[in-house]
Amino acid sequence: MLAALIALLVGGCADSGGGDGGGAALEPVDINAMPRDRVRDGGTLRWPIEELPTQWNSSHVNGANVPATAVLGGLMPGGITTDERANVTEDRNYVLSARITSTRPRQVVTYRLNPKARWSNGRQIDWTDYEAQWKALRGNDEAYQVASNSGYERVGSVRRGRDDLEVVVTFAQPFGEWQSVFAGLYPKEVNGDPERFNTAYVNRIPITSGPFKLEEIDETAQTVTVVRDPKWWGPPAKLDRIVYRALSPDAAINAFVSGEIDLTDVGPNPSNYKRVQGVPGGAVRSAAGPDYRHFTMNGTSPVLSDVNVRRAIAMAVNRDAITRADLVGLDWPTRTMGNHYFVNTQEGYRDNAGDVGGFDPARARQTLDRAGWRPGPGGVRAKGGRRLEVRFVIPTGVATSRQEAELAQAMLRDVGVALDIRAVPEGDFFDKYVIPGNYDIAPFSWVGTPFPIASSKSLYAMPVKDAKGDLQVQQNYARVGSPQIDRLMEDAQGQLDKGRAREMLNQADRLVWEEVHSLVLYQRPAITATRSNLANYGSFGFKSTLYQDIGFAR
Repeated sequence: MLAALIALLVGGCADSGGGDGGGAALEPVDINAMPRDRVRDGGTLRWPIEELPTQWNSSHVNGANVPATAVLGGLMPGGITTDERANVTEDRNYVLSARITSTRPRQVVTYRLNPKARWSNGRQIDWTDYEAQWKALRGNDEAYQVASNSGYERVGSVRRGRDDLEVVVTFAQPFGEWQSVFAGLYPKEVNGDPERFNTAYVNRIPITSGPFKLEEIDETAQTVTVVRDPKWWGPPAKLDRIVYRALSPDAAINAFVSGEIDLTDVGPNPSNYKRVQGVPGGAVRSAAGPDYRHFTMNGTSPVLSDVNVRRAIAMAVNRDAITRADLVGLDWPTRTMGNHYFVNTQEGYRDNAGDVGGFDPARARQTLDRAGWRPGPGGVRAKGGRRLEVRFVIPTGVATSRQEAELAQAMLRDVGVALDIRAVPEGDFFDKYVIPGNYDIAPFSWVGTPFPIASSKSLYAMPVKDAKGDLQVQQNYARVGSPQIDRLMEDAQGQLDKGRAREMLNQADRLVWEEVHSLVLYQRPAITATRSNLANYGSFGFKSTLYQDIGFAR
């Protein structure tokens, strides 16, 4: 399951220069797309990753990370592919068809597997691999240290169909995002035993099934080398090999500029963007990423527990101005986002921000007046002897967060709210402040997935108290919600009609805005620097990476 992950925006200082873009369209993908006959056979691609993982089982709690995903994408089977709008289809290299074959009395999905698909140990991929993965990831056995059981816990059974290549999956509960389960697959030799699940892929990748195979993991050189697998049954990989090298983000930028690597993630960082511009033989690929920037508001803090105060603060913040400031110098359209579940380029997106998302200082002042917060000494409002002061917690060293804080501080001062900017160590930002609720407002980013319900429920579900009386927030760091929002999300998750499910999510989103759970700012750009002749690689947005098609233009 593609999980929702917190992504801390590590941005540079905004510099002068263009980047407004106004009403220009957000590009959903930019990968220098070329047909395979225009891509030459052979060559080595030098690809940086932030660190050398130790756990290569992506279903394991320690294996769900970006560097591992980059390497495993060319080695392990994926049952689905996605387009730039996050629409999902089968990856026919592995799954010839996957469809709902019954809805009553239970939802049944039948998979027809590609008879050519095999593991590197020679065994055919069959229904028993699916059964073993379900049993490992459904959450019934705590010995399996799984990253997520989302979706698998709704499956009631996995059985053999008319032969070993037909998989019949029966859901105990309806599940509209059924394509998220078995989106990636590991062999039963691993999933069939918790000890092997936890340890078999530590510092090694013993069984693969993709256009590439592992050649070497070199812990001394901090590299992973994969090579074209001649046993691959699909279109053969264009590249001879890919060498992944562990480099910090700054070191990767330096290595790209000096010609030591062929691509690097630039991120929404104006300083790095300027550095990679004009590199001889280089190109910059920009597309709308799957993640978005926002301010989360802590609804349990003394000042923000009143939804009217949260609404006033939201209306006092000029989202357009902050978006322009964050993206200046990136040559990227500045467009705010009005949805908590869908980003601008995703199927189902609708702007539901309404009055809460509109910049209206006059109405913000009126709302605070009605809430009993009256102008006081120094222009700061007060109520019952308490000043209207809000803690805006940011991670030290993240220039974008500092800039956002200072802009918001000036905007809120205009309506009588004092914003106290508190910079905390970057490593403590989530663990000691955001997660335990030790803040009033905090800026960070959420990563979206093609499965907006499963990946968002934990963000917006109403927190409940456990048997000890402790509030269980999951990832709902705003700590606000409503039974209506929960019901709409639950109904959407069980809805098999995607259009109806999207409508339910948009209904829920309107309520999330009314609760002022968080103030969404903008969909972040994905910016990648590559060699100008590198084909079928760049900034993908939601689109799947087809590793066999990556190569250098003829």
